[in-house]
Amino acid sequence: MLPQAHRVRSSQDFQSTVRSGARMGRRNVVLYAHFRQDQPSRFGFIVSKAVGNAVHRNLVKRRLRAISAQLLRKYPREYDVVVRALPASAAAPFTVLEAEVASAVGAATAAARKKQARSVAVTSGSSGG
Repeated sequence: MLPQAHRVRSSQDFQSTVRSGARMGRRNVVLYAHFRQDQPSRFGFIVSKAVGNAVHRNLVKRRLRAISAQLLRKYPREYDVVVRALPASAAAPFTVLEAEVASAVGAATAAARKKQARSVAVTSGSSGG
């Protein structure tokens, strides 16, 4: 289970992560990562009814939480990550889902860090000239 400090809970946090975060897609998930300097990493999940009935959606959510708890060891700080499950995720084995999420998190966090560095460079460049 994810500790409360590591959960994206408010709709504003979901919205800001999805709108301004780096996006990575895989066959079973789409993942958004937003850089947050000096803050604990947080994970949130979007599992719509397109994934299946409540039993299937809850299974996917439990799997995503378990995978995210493992990923917190690698990314303990600085990222908000929102994972949107696609309909194919209901039939995906845990190992496949785990590999896809880990791959997408690695790519999305790298892209989020680059995006943050670019925005800092633009901000510092525009204020200095």
